[in-house]
Amino acid sequence: MDNMSITNTPTSNDACLSIVHSLMCHRQGGESETFAKRAIESLVKKLKEKKDELDSLITAITTNGAHPSKCVTIQRTLDGRLQVAGRKGFPHVIYARLWRWPDLHKNELKHVKYCQYAFDLKCDSVCVNPYHYERVVSPGIDLSGLTLQSSAPPSMLVKDEYVHDYEAQPSLSSAEGHSVQTIQHPPANRASSEPFSAPAMLAPAEGSTTSTTNFPNIPVASTNSTTSWSGSRPAAYTPSLPHHQNGHLQHHPPMHPGHYWPVHNELAFQPPISNHPAPEYWCSIAYFEMDVQVGETFKVPSSCPVVTVDGYVDPSGGDRFCLGQLSNVHRTEAIERARLHIGKGVQLECKGEGDVWVRCLSDHAVFVQSYYLDREAGRAPGDAVHKIYPSAYIKVFDLRQCHRQMQQQAATAQAAAAAQAAAVAGNIPGPGSVGGIAPAISLSAAAGIGVDDLRRLCILRMSFVKGWGPDYPRQSIKETPCWIEIHLHRALQLLDEVLHTMPIADPQPLD
Repeated sequence: MDNMSITNTPTSNDACLSIVHSLMCHRQGGESETFAKRAIESLVKKLKEKKDELDSLITAITTNGAHPSKCVTIQRTLDGRLQVAGRKGFPHVIYARLWRWPDLHKNELKHVKYCQYAFDLKCDSVCVNPYHYERVVSPGIDLSGLTLQSSAPPSMLVKDEYVHDYEAQPSLSSAEGHSVQTIQHPPANRASSEPFSAPAMLAPAEGSTTSTTNFPNIPVASTNSTTSWSGSRPAAYTPSLPHHQNGHLQHHPPMHPGHYWPVHNELAFQPPISNHPAPEYWCSIAYFEMDVQVGETFKVPSSCPVVTVDGYVDPSGGDRFCLGQLSNVHRTEAIERARLHIGKGVQLECKGEGDVWVRCLSDHAVFVQSYYLDREAGRAPGDAVHKIYPSAYIKVFDLRQCHRQMQQQAATAQAAAAAQAAAVAGNIPGPGSVGGIAPAISLSAAAGIGVDDLRRLCILRMSFVKGWGPDYPRQSIKETPCWIEIHLHRALQLLDEVLHTMPIADPQPLD
């Protein structure tokens, strides 16, 4: 008997087909069988002349990295990417996904010290041994899809519009593309079907002096809590640890759908940002088809912190906005088809003083424009569209963060406008200044921040069924068949206060 029949593990002397078959048995299942087979076949053929490296690969994969193994190398291509089955991706990421982490993002890999041909070392050959890399949390990755001790994938970048969102798998090419701006938020547990129930809030502290505002206390994470990635080698991260990305302070709080972190510290009660009484309505929702508003704006009373927006034809009122009964003489067949898929729609929940969470009840994903999620993902405001999958429950708006941004932008605009005026008047001497013209031009962008820009911080936009952006045929939400715009009244109240203390003029063109 040969070695393979005794141990069931092939060696480099065996036929390619036998080796591929054995390695296929260890794949993690994130990719289709066809793609996995093509990727493994391609690698085995390239290694057939390098028997020691092929043996190292077989050892590493069949023992799950239990035994030390050498570098397994292939030639680096001009753009660093490998094409498999018509899709391009970074080679070390492709094989790490196949055999270790199916939900891996390319920014999460860090090579081990003893790897001599790691991708980042820019050698002519690239090591694709999955056990020569470790998974780390990157500050630029959105962590809102993380859950505690579960197999939920983190957020991923996606390109395709899927018919069945539950079964969707992002393509490799889209995960590597630098222009992709749709960020995916899968549910924590796709099998979960428990009915929605609002988490209980903490009772107000005794003797509270802020009773006029009637806001529930806001539970926050204990600063010493940690959570971890699920996977072969979980990398722990501290929720309270900020990261710097593109000059912005990035905080990645732990999120778990429907879960409140245990409160162990003095931050359990956060006083309201403002003592101004709560607004009568916490939000107003306008429904659009393409660029036309259909029906009247729906206002949600503060007495209804959870509101459902669905596609049914029941009368709207209180905590339910039904889009199915709204008529539009300009409605096209495409819009009609999309409306049929709204179904149970979404639930919007106001928590604390004005944070907002979304639960996707529909069988199809919804797409959200959210500055909060942009910031969590390390993106510039307005730079990304967030795909929220059926059953996912995710925070989309943070009132305190919004308030800080308002104050910063208003202060920046005010200071820039003053400096611009001084520069135009020639009062800022300096190198390169010709009568103040050069400094004025450099300040014009900051001085151009107007009230409308600040109002955008207080608005959420959400499209049902269809996405938009560089990854879709539709470049703007106004080209999607059915979408809503949500104005958050507490945030708008705070903006009013900010503008009273720091009035900014509407931007004026330079003479």
